[in-house]
Amino acid sequence: MELISFNELRRIKNSLPPGSTHRIAEELNIDVDTVRNYFGGSNYREGQSVGLHIESGPDGGIVKIDDPTILNCAKRILGEL
Repeated sequence: MELISFNELRRIKNSLPPGSTHRIAEELNIDVDTVRNYFGGSNYREGQSVGLHIESGPDGGIVKIDDPTILNCAKRILGEL
């Protein structure tokens, strides 16, 4: 499990270059809406739940992430920039 502030999670998402959501989905062989849900989306008709638990608090609250695979992929993409 990994802890991150909600605002930090959104900052990472907003810093990704265009097309990164699709790239992450393709690399991990998951639906693109699942990646979007990971970063705060809520399309569960197409995407899956991703094991995020948000607790209110400062800086947008704390997000407990059960599986950081998508987050790690996003950080790797940011590291390539």
